[in-house]
Amino acid sequence: MAQSPPEALLPYHFDLPSELVAQQPLAQRDGGRLLVVRGGALEDRAFADLDQLLSPGDLMVVNDSRVMPSRCWVERTSGGRVEILFLEPGPGPVEVMLRPGRRLRVGEVLHGPEGERVELLEPRPDGTWRVQTSPEPQALMDRLGQMPLPPYIRRPANQSDRERYQTLFAQPPGSAAAPTAGLHFGAELLERLQRRGVQLATVTLHVGPGTFRPLRDDDLERGELHGERYSVPVATVQAIQAARARGGKVVAVGTTTVRALEAATPAGSDLPTASSGVTRLFLREGDRLRVPDALITNFHLPGSSLILLVAAVLGRERLLEVYGHAISRRYRFYSYGDAMLVLPAPS
Repeated sequence: MAQSPPEALLPYHFDLPSELVAQQPLAQRDGGRLLVVRGGALEDRAFADLDQLLSPGDLMVVNDSRVMPSRCWVERTSGGRVEILFLEPGPGPVEVMLRPGRRLRVGEVLHGPEGERVELLEPRPDGTWRVQTSPEPQALMDRLGQMPLPPYIRRPANQSDRERYQTLFAQPPGSAAAPTAGLHFGAELLERLQRRGVQLATVTLHVGPGTFRPLRDDDLERGELHGERYSVPVATVQAIQAARARGGKVVAVGTTTVRALEAATPAGSDLPTASSGVTRLFLREGDRLRVPDALITNFHLPGSSLILLVAAVLGRERLLEVYGHAISRRYRFYSYGDAMLVLPAPS
């Protein structure tokens, strides 16, 4: 029986027709729709119109984390298939999730089809394992791995997902899920944005599988989420300062970008510092975002930490109005779905 969501999250739940959950990417990256939210106004546009909706001097900040092909299958010596989800790229011992995890023991070696080895070093209190692999984890994933599509995509990953469940910005490997707002950007749209005078900067936040885990009462009580590694470079801090000096907007592409920028911003400041670390930041209604002026984001799971972050931007009532409009207009939801652009209200 499914566990009931915490009572505090019930106001963030809504009914979503299952057919609106996108199961495949569109033929073109920027071929989806874009719901523009500007104060009390809503406008139905195409994502390819983004260069017309941003202004010269604006700065887009994107998450450049690379999704690892982290879902692999190996065999026990005694027989039986084990699914591995890598949570780190290595090298050296790394943390993984194993399924089924019962009856696995320390020191056991799991085998791949071409002699790959996964030695179980240590179980962790959170249910993960520390393992040592041969070859190194990244090479093993390149051989055996599939892209870790989220559970609401009800099909196996295929070869095309290796390209389409990855942004064009992807650089350092480390994510177990895509920073999905960035999936909408194709090379032609990026060129048009550049010609428009919209600049680009990057942060890194490695998305963990906890992004799909239902929120629990203790998450709400602690005010913390699962830890995710992030980095904000000096060049991005300087680009934010320059954008503000010329009167441009700072546009965060995705909730993961917001989380990295806000995690790097000291208390009492509205400018991030060049830094890296692990963040457990939990943003929700009532919190004020200090760095972004605008947000591009996909449509998220009811009651998730991601939808609560968007509520910090819009407020709960406005958020549910926007989502109601998206459902009535048959927008596509979640990772391979459509997007929304939240702009500052007209002055």
